[in-house]
Amino acid sequence: MNYFDYAATTPLDKEAAEVYVKVATEYFGNSSSLHDIGGQAHVLLENCREELAALLGIDKDGLFFTSGGSESNFLAIEALLSSPKKQGNHIITGMAEHSSIHGVLNRLTNYDITFLPLNSLGLIDEEELLAAITPETVIISIQHVNSEIGTIQPIKSIAQICKAQNIHFHSDFVQSFGKIELSGIAPLVSSFSFSGHKIYGPKGIGGVYIHPAISWSPFFPGGSHEKGFRPGTMNVPAIASMTAAAQKINRDLADAYHKYQLMRKTFIEALNPIKDWVKIYQANDDAQLPSIIGLGISGIEGQWMMLEANRLGFAISTGSACQIGMQTPAKVTQALGLNKQEAKEFIRISFGNSTTMEDVIRLGETIIEIAKQYKNADLC
Repeated sequence: MNYFDYAATTPLDKEAAEVYVKVATEYFGNSSSLHDIGGQAHVLLENCREELAALLGIDKDGLFFTSGGSESNFLAIEALLSSPKKQGNHIITGMAEHSSIHGVLNRLTNYDITFLPLNSLGLIDEEELLAAITPETVIISIQHVNSEIGTIQPIKSIAQICKAQNIHFHSDFVQSFGKIELSGIAPLVSSFSFSGHKIYGPKGIGGVYIHPAISWSPFFPGGSHEKGFRPGTMNVPAIASMTAAAQKINRDLADAYHKYQLMRKTFIEALNPIKDWVKIYQANDDAQLPSIIGLGISGIEGQWMMLEANRLGFAISTGSACQIGMQTPAKVTQALGLNKQEAKEFIRISFGNSTTMEDVIRLGETIIEIAKQYKNADLC
């Protein structure tokens, strides 16, 4: 099976797996315990916090470990709400945000929520954002990279708007962590989330940054771990493994980005025989993560294309894995204003470190074969 769903999850890196096993067997103490074995685990935990903070260009005192991106998004929003810069009951976010953002906001019945669409390039319109701000706006939450089409939002510009308007800014960094240099923008936001399993680290581990100047109150009362930010014994083996994966992937950022740019170009060119049927949802190169391609093929439902590709040995998807189980269209299709038929046609291709150019070409040929067979059968 040729895997083209790296935006959903990645295989555990071999070296990161070795780190996990070593820490789980040799540094197994509870990092909160006061004896020497617990102390060893605590030292390792804090070393990991320092290493990740250095990679991200942030103060380690604002970095907390969680079970992953979804929990991080939830706790970040709750932390910012517990310490607003001003009084108000209005929040602005994107229609295409991850389901965990929609989940936490939907439970806030005392707040007015504005959901912004994406423009034709898959980006938040800054003029629309400015127009949506009211004196009551206390949080803006915009993801850095969209998980379904890979567009890169202008975080620096949005951060400047938030600073000028005295508004907290949260950003979901799950799809950009380990794929884009973040040290220049991470310190600009009030909070951000990240996850280990998107960067060849283990599942069930991630982190959240809350700017140390924010005096948050814990959502879960009475916890003693992570300065009371969340309860539960620290998963030191997974944290160490994620840290190792992050260090490794960040060493190769520029080369990987260039590799995926070539693969993207090759894949799109491979679809030339059916280019009149293909619609690719993307931004210009400077605002596009090259490893994620969101597209639709006219007249062919994405789920059918995904199943046929799977039958022929290629794993692709119809959008975010967190959304698929709900049997609803990918949120990005609604944000882009696609009609019901266009939304059903959506599929996602995503590259990773094991993807080869030959795999990319064969996937393109396979999609052409599937499309032509479907169209011919439809004409019969």
